[in-house]
Amino acid sequence: MSWLKKYSQAAKQTDQLIDKPNHTVLLAAGIFGEAGSILAELKKEERETNAYPAYRNRLLEEIGDCLWYLVRLSEVCGPSLLERVDNRLSAQHSHQSLTDGITLGVAAGELLSALRTHPGKDIRKNLETVWDCLLRVAESAAIDLSEVAQTNLDKTQSRWPETRVFMPLLDRDFPEEEQLPRRLDVEFRRVKRGKTDSVIIRCNGLNFGDRLTDNIGEPDFYRFHDTFHLAYAVYLGWSPVIRALLRCKRKSKPDVDENQDGARARIIEEAVSVIVFSRAKEMAYYDGADHVDYDLLKAIEELIQGFEVADTPLWQWETAILAGYHVFRQLREHGEGHVTVDMNQRELLYRELTQVSLVS
Repeated sequence: MSWLKKYSQAAKQTDQLIDKPNHTVLLAAGIFGEAGSILAELKKEERETNAYPAYRNRLLEEIGDCLWYLVRLSEVCGPSLLERVDNRLSAQHSHQSLTDGITLGVAAGELLSALRTHPGKDIRKNLETVWDCLLRVAESAAIDLSEVAQTNLDKTQSRWPETRVFMPLLDRDFPEEEQLPRRLDVEFRRVKRGKTDSVIIRCNGLNFGDRLTDNIGEPDFYRFHDTFHLAYAVYLGWSPVIRALLRCKRKSKPDVDENQDGARARIIEEAVSVIVFSRAKEMAYYDGADHVDYDLLKAIEELIQGFEVADTPLWQWETAILAGYHVFRQLREHGEGHVTVDMNQRELLYRELTQVSLVS
């Protein structure tokens, strides 16, 4: 069995659109959108020449996304086409990348138009044209489509695996005193200082970090953002910020202590928290959401390169973000609360406080 046929079978398992009534139109729209992204990358490379170092990796990813949509639509509308394409994969052509990208965009637009204006029309000719254009783009950019397919599969499996099994906790092999506590009871208590609301955090009966305000002119409840760090600890097994606050840095291995638990790692985690929060504010803090957009996950993925959490699949990041914001919304609603961290069960739970809020 060729790599293209294997890829086609695997791609079907990650098709989140398959139950939609307009499945084929959505797939065609996906091809058109990704063709535009490919053209954008080719344009940047042409404009920046050697000043665009991320060009090849981003082009490879965009071609992979286009390949996924194209394989799925071919499987649905013209399965015999995959075999014909498979026989032409070794063909060599000499083309100009930008010109081929423009041609791909035109062909993808014609494919989408054919489906929209003539439902039920045989689009195999349109599909074959798009395939030819994509092959030429890949060849002129010296990109191996089998490599693209594998990279794309790795990405889709990271986001939508068939079975969701959490990766082992990152500090499992360290002494207990250097592990993130497997269970924590954390209280977020409201403190009134004049007209300003702030929060103090108590963990297992002790104050935990500094008194926090929103640190912004227009209040947005960011004072509860330690909830996100707790969520990262639970669902990723990673939080240099919580590790520093609880004094459980992994000092038995100096390189881990310095590089994975050090100041830079904490800065990266805080940056992730801020970036996600800026998007969450636009999304009603993910109220009612069941997923996080891929562009945000990709931005996080780029930010954490070089750190131990970089190998954690995207679905765990998505789970951590949604769970963290579920608790955040409850803290925001009540102004305070009790949060239970259970790293063994991978749970972050909220309940209301019974204590009276503090005034200072």
